[in-house]
Amino acid sequence: MAGALLLGGAVAALFGTTLPAHDATAILQPPPDKIVIEVATVNGSGCPLGTAAIAVSEDNTAFTVTYSDYIAKAGGNADPTAFRRNCQLNLVVHVPQGFTYAIASADYRGYASLQAGAKGTEKASYYFQGSPNTASISHEFKGAYNDNWQATDTTDWAQLVWAPCGVQRNFNINTELRLDAGTSDPTKTSFMTMDSTDGDISTIYHLAWKECPRA
Repeated sequence: MAGALLLGGAVAALFGTTLPAHDATAILQPPPDKIVIEVATVNGSGCPLGTAAIAVSEDNTAFTVTYSDYIAKAGGNADPTAFRRNCQLNLVVHVPQGFTYAIASADYRGYASLQAGAKGTEKASYYFQGSPNTASISHEFKGAYNDNWQATDTTDWAQLVWAPCGVQRNFNINTELRLDAGTSDPTKTSFMTMDSTDGDISTIYHLAWKECPRA
C-alpha cells in the first residue's frame, strides 16, 4: 500500500498545531496547485495488505479511504480475537506552499448486526507525527440492531486545529471497530463492519484550508 499519488488540489489531516486566528486567513476554495500524497504505511487487522485505498474528490475538498475487509465479530463461533479490528493510516501530505489544512469533519459508515444485549463501537483517533496531542471520538451502537450505520465526527471552525506551516509532519488516522457480546445469547454472533451496501467501506474526510502567514 506504500506509494505516492499525484493529486490536483489537496488532501488533508486533522488535529495538529493550533495557529492563532491572526496568523492565517480562512479561504473558501482549496489551493489549485498539485500536491503529492505518499501513503507511508497502512497497518492493522482491519486493513490487510491490498484491502485499503485512498482517493481525492475532484474538487479537492475531501478524500475517501475505502476498505474491503474490515469486520469485527463477537459471540457464537467468532474467533476470540475478532472482537476488535483496527486500521492505522500514516500519510505524508505535501501541501502547496503558503497553505495549511485541517479536517473539518469525517463521515464513517458500515453495517451492523448486533444481538440484543450486545454493542458495537466505532472510534477514530487523529494525530500528527511527533505531536503529544491525540484527538479521539467514539460512537456506540446497541443491539438489537440490524441495519446500516453512519457516524460523523465534526469540529467547529473556531476549534479546528491546523497542520503547522512550513513543517512536514506525517499525519496518522487510527480507526477501530470493537464488539462487546455483553448479555447477548452466547451462541449467536454479532458483527460490525465499516462497509457500504456494495461491500466496500467508504470513510470520507472533509477538508478546510487557510493561508499561512507571510514571511
